[in-house]
Amino acid sequence: MKVYHNPSCSKSRLCVEFLSQEKYDFEVINLIKNPLSKSELKDLFASLGLKPSELIRRNEVIYKEAKKVGVLTEDEILQLMLDHPKLIERPIVELNGKAVLARPIENLEPFLQVELNRNTR
Repeated sequence: MKVYHNPSCSKSRLCVEFLSQEKYDFEVINLIKNPLSKSELKDLFASLGLKPSELIRRNEVIYKEAKKVGVLTEDEILQLMLDHPKLIERPIVELNGKAVLARPIENLEPFLQVELNRNTR
């Protein structure tokens, strides 16, 4: 299991804390210190079943400034996320080739139940 994490994000820290308390085995990927490559980010979107526009933090100043220029394409949003990883909504938990945005944290438990049950069959 991987957790795509920004340590300055309270929701992201909550997710890591929850997984630690529940004694899950997971790897933390710090999105800020270790930004994803374009192919890794595209793979993550595929695992989530989402487009970049559905996973960008719209209230960040960087996004608002870029949007002033005009409507952004999915590729432009993807590039913006590559250039500024803090724009990626988080935390994201990936397991068995599937992923979930664990925001709110209540999204995480049903996802884990399905994916962990799938792994034990």
